[in-house]
Order: sequence, then C-alpha cells, then structure tokens
Amino acid sequence: MSLTTRTASAWPSLNWGFLESRMRSRQDEIDDVVALLLTHADWGAGRKADVYHVAWLLACACLGDRHLWQDMGLPSRDALSALIAHWFPSLKALNASDMKWKKFLYRQLCLREQVLICKSPSCADCGDHAQCFGPEDAAVH
Repeated sequence: MSLTTRTASAWPSLNWGFLESRMRSRQDEIDDVVALLLTHADWGAGRKADVYHVAWLLACACLGDRHLWQDMGLPSRDALSALIAHWFPSLKALNASDMKWKKFLYRQLCLREQVLICKSPSCADCGDHAQCFGPEDAAVH
C-alpha cells in the first residue's frame, strides 16, 4: 500500500492554507507527534520516505479544529483507522478502546511525558467520555 497505489478518495488532502500559520507557530508539536508516530511505524509498509511523509501529514493535520479524519480530508474515520493500521500498526493496536484519534495521539504524548491532563484517572469514570469515544459521523465539508 504505497502512496502511489492508494485510491484518491482514501488519500489525505489537507487544507494547507488553513494549517500554514499554525504549522509555523507549533513546529515543536508537529515534531512531537511525528516522533510518536515513528516509534510505532511499520518500516516495511512502504518506502522509508513514505513513512516519514505520512507521519508528517498526520502531525500537521492534528493542528486542525475538526476530527483528525476530517482535517486529513479523508472520507471517514474508518479510512483514517485503516491508514494508521497500515503505517503505524502498533499504535492502532494501542487504541483498543477506539478513542478518537487526535485525542488518542495527544494522550499518548502526555503519557510519554508522564503528564496526566485528564479529569479522571480512568476513561470509564470520566464525565467527558462521550467526547473522546463518541461517534464521528459528520461528513467532510
């Protein structure tokens, strides 16, 4: 599943005009997300350059305001999950509870730094559970 063999409808299409200023001011955040993703990369999933490119695209899209799959320009959350499963399978496996991807990635960064920002020690006990695990059915606009 290389960059060249994926169908156009399943390949990311980011809104670069919207993200550009955020990318300049939040480069450290992009670097952190890329580093997280690369620790979970399947280096046999495609060319090394493609692994880095996908990690960078995901990190940049995390700066958007919508669900990650929407900011990636993908047709659904399932398409994003499939993309992550292909390029970063151990990360996909860690998200066994199916937390929303952007929240999951940032939670992983916080856990890595031993910073707990959640209101509750356990997701099951949290009052914001639906925001992290609820449906993402909205269409891309």
